Amino acid sequence: MEAPAQTRRILRLFRPYRARLLLVGAFVGLSSLVALASPFMLREVLDVALPQGRTGLLSALVLGMIAVAVATSVFGVLQTYISTGVGQRVMHDLRTAVYGHLQRMPLSFFTKTRTGEVQSRIANDIGSMQSTVTSTATSLVSNFTSVVATVIAMAALEWRLTLVSLAMLPIFVWISRRVGRERKRITSQRQRQLASMSAIVEESLSVSGILLGRTMGRSRALTDDFAAESRSLVDLEIRSNMAGRWRQSTIGIVMSAMPAIIYFAAGLTASNGTPLVSIGTLVAFTTLQSALFRPTVQLLQTGVEVQTSLALFARIFEYLDLRPDIEEPEKPTPLNSPRGEVRFDHVGFSYDDDSIALRDIDVTVPAGTSLAVVGETGSGKTTLGYLVPRLYDTTTGRITIDGTDVRGLSFADLSSAVGVVSQETYLFHATVGDNLRFAKPGATDDELHEAARAAQIHDHIMSLPDGYDTMVGERGYRFSGGEKQRLAIARTILRNPPILVLDEATSALDTQTEQAVQEAIDRLAEGRTTITIAHRLSTVRDADQIIVLDKGRVAERGTHSELLAQNGPYAALVARDTTLVPA
Repeated sequence: MEAPAQTRRILRLFRPYRARLLLVGAFVGLSSLVALASPFMLREVLDVALPQGRTGLLSALVLGMIAVAVATSVFGVLQTYISTGVGQRVMHDLRTAVYGHLQRMPLSFFTKTRTGEVQSRIANDIGSMQSTVTSTATSLVSNFTSVVATVIAMAALEWRLTLVSLAMLPIFVWISRRVGRERKRITSQRQRQLASMSAIVEESLSVSGILLGRTMGRSRALTDDFAAESRSLVDLEIRSNMAGRWRQSTIGIVMSAMPAIIYFAAGLTASNGTPLVSIGTLVAFTTLQSALFRPTVQLLQTGVEVQTSLALFARIFEYLDLRPDIEEPEKPTPLNSPRGEVRFDHVGFSYDDDSIALRDIDVTVPAGTSLAVVGETGSGKTTLGYLVPRLYDTTTGRITIDGTDVRGLSFADLSSAVGVVSQETYLFHATVGDNLRFAKPGATDDELHEAARAAQIHDHIMSLPDGYDTMVGERGYRFSGGEKQRLAIARTILRNPPILVLDEATSALDTQTEQAVQEAIDRLAEGRTTITIAHRLSTVRDADQIIVLDKGRVAERGTHSELLAQNGPYAALVARDTTLVPA
């Protein structure tokens, strides 16, 4: 993105708060104007009040200088409070926008992106721009106003000395721009390094990562890898902080020397031998000059920070510019009291790499009946199941619920109509009750208990020290696979969808645990339209219809007994499935 366009986009982030920024600008302007009175009062003290012994005037000037200090301090506190509030709200808007946008991204985005990278964009990138966002607007307005007002005051005192003071300013601006571009480049590298470290931490310090590292004897190697990444970050941090440091030091040296140059220039006399300026004017001028250098340096530093922050904004805008493959319709079709009929109408699907996963799937699942989908690994079973809740969208054909295309439904209606229980059960690091209420936030305790009883997990929950208030641990590692699966089933029961997609929900369980979970699934499936993605064929023999997928196509369809009689692909799968009891 071009820098001007990016800058305009950043400025739009502040648009909702322009009234507050105008107020900040008013405080800044008042503070700058009030502060300019001190040098002029100082000149009157030195040139009039003290030499003439006018104590009354001296007292008034001293009180005025004190009043100026109090006023500028009050204005400074107010402008800092308002500008910090604006900056924090802009940060909040940006974080929320990125998080909300990522919630809309398709499943394929997350299968290709490391979780640590996503976390780093939200935490590290947005966090690193906090100081810029919260203080830049105020700093720019404050320092620019101070510079302009101070230059005008200096010119009013002595225009020739003002020209001497400003002679080096263009060179300072050029140096600062060079430094800013260098830091922007280094900042991009640093943020990528932070993202890499975040990914390593997220993957290797999760429960699964710790188990894998220790059982494989790789803990030391993982530590060495992290240390190498950290060393690279140290180098980038040093380079970022030292970028242009010598050049900026040169600016500081020149600016520090400017008062001496002014004293020298003021010491020159005109042709008649009189001093160029009075002592009072000289002191007032150098006071203004010092007041000019401070905001000038801060303006230059702010310019460097803005250029640096452009690299951070670019990474955030990169995510915000990603277009979701799956969009909610602008005018969704309402789905009132769905019966649950699901129709796959000549459905085809291809992934981004153009590999065809499904071809011409034409199946109807009447409301309240069950469909089992079986086939070899890679035949497209899971993909077919994910199309119903729109985790992916069909490439060709359509899927309908009670005759309505799922692409015409709101996300809320679709998620209410379709419940998914997958092999990989995800539980938050929260209490059992909170995990269940994720499906229905307003659920009562009685509803939780009823859903848990239906999933045959209530008695186990009550045997825990804190019952439904027990923390499940990261990803539910406090529970066994079967217990987590039954918690997931209870969560789905609580949501009460008319359509269920069961994605190999028992394939990772032992036979005894599978039987207990299958009983819970049977309770869950009662009266609902059920689509079961099956690995173990023992879970599908009673399905109303079974389809066999082969390379994305429907190779066979029928009931268990009908397909066995055909002695085709399904019969071959049954022959290899030792868990299936013969009919």
